[in-house]
Amino acid sequence: MPSTQEKVDVVLIGGGIMSATLGAMLTELQPEWDIRVYEKLDYVAEESSDPWNNAGTGHAALCELNYTPEDENGHIDLAKASQINEQFHHSRQYWSHLVDNGVLPDPKSFINQVPHISYGRGQKGRDYIKNRHEQMVRNPLFSEMEYTDDPDTQAEWLPLMFEGRGPGQINGISRTKIGTDVNFGSLSSQLLRYVGDKGTTVRTSHQVTELERSSDGWVVTVKDLLSHETHKVNAKFVFVGAGGGALPLLQKSGIPEGRGYGGFPVSGIFLRTSNPDLVARHQAKVYGQASFGAPAMSVPHLDTRVVDGKDHLLFGPYAGFSPKFLKGGSFTDLPFSVRGNNLATMLNVAKDNTDLVTYLVSELASSKKARFESMREFIPNIDPDDWEFIQAGQRVQVMKKDSKKGGVLSFGTELISSADGSIAALLGASPGASTAVSIMINLLKTCFPRQYSGWEPALKDMVPSLGHSLAEDETLLKELSEYTARTLQLI
Repeated sequence: MPSTQEKVDVVLIGGGIMSATLGAMLTELQPEWDIRVYEKLDYVAEESSDPWNNAGTGHAALCELNYTPEDENGHIDLAKASQINEQFHHSRQYWSHLVDNGVLPDPKSFINQVPHISYGRGQKGRDYIKNRHEQMVRNPLFSEMEYTDDPDTQAEWLPLMFEGRGPGQINGISRTKIGTDVNFGSLSSQLLRYVGDKGTTVRTSHQVTELERSSDGWVVTVKDLLSHETHKVNAKFVFVGAGGGALPLLQKSGIPEGRGYGGFPVSGIFLRTSNPDLVARHQAKVYGQASFGAPAMSVPHLDTRVVDGKDHLLFGPYAGFSPKFLKGGSFTDLPFSVRGNNLATMLNVAKDNTDLVTYLVSELASSKKARFESMREFIPNIDPDDWEFIQAGQRVQVMKKDSKKGGVLSFGTELISSADGSIAALLGASPGASTAVSIMINLLKTCFPRQYSGWEPALKDMVPSLGHSLAEDETLLKELSEYTARTLQLI
């Protein structure tokens, strides 16, 4: 039976990096606000933010080739890469601010320096990597990038991948030493522990089941999954940061801004090893080029991972399909998400992405032997006994209306908010976690226009480059890069 309805300022749905980041910011900006966090699982950060449910790449567009498309004239479009790199600088600055203030006492518990490398095979792949490098180093954000197609240098940089390869192979690689590996699970847990210590109520095993408009915000129905009791909370503002679970809640809110959105779930499988001999011979995150028809999140990569102080290697992902929107979700998630207002969008996406469907079917049909064979493009000499398969988290790609095509599949993140700013939801996947700070600042500006101008001085203390372009201010770029590297113990 419902209990007495509580009144609070903010409800954050989901215990991952997005809610944790927003909660930490609001705790500093408005310490008197009553904030509630509700997480469906037994522990926070167990879905998309968990270190084994994502690749942990500090996405700064240093190695991810899908952010730097090349046109038929050889021009590399750097707009997306520059934007993401600036956003990751925002994240580094905010995390450094939290380290300076004792909120994150041990930076190495969540971030470690790991070089980011792009890898192109064959003459076409090499030429693209070389051309990409030549154009990117002209931008101050990427000026430290190196390139080589010399086999000896490649073997020096990446011994596990290139030592012992036969003669006559053509490969090109670019390297940026200042890349990072990020444990977003550890980071989220620490941020939520901080907000909890400051008075925020954080409840695990609590599922938000309904969202209804009220006179001054939203009535949030919450079910305690242990006692099976429900209660209602009246919140002035609601953030839906529930990963794959965000779309169903957005639909339940009924806001017109959420109409027409759909979700396409993609699952992933990785190969993992902790063999110290292999780990010692590969200290980098190496991103290759996607197969034809593959989604951006399925780009093959061989990553150093640092989890709980121990180094591992992760290779993948091998894409798959499940109708679940969350790793611990339901097989009815996808069919139950279909509405009259998004059906046309979803049908148009299906019509225009038959190559993606073909790709996923082929991936599902792949045997373990075939998966190891594809890995040989990165590591020629593999002993399958060194590796184990692990199931990664679900990613729900955004399907949205498009005036020309009727509907498109979007490989990014979408922040959707109501006209009155009382509710916002985050849909999509990569590079979301790495750019959470910029996304949440944008949310604050959009949903709290009356308070934002008063918050700006504090926000600029958290993120000193806010409002500035680091690509256009090399002095500020150097100063802040050195500050964050020193504070986060990346040097």
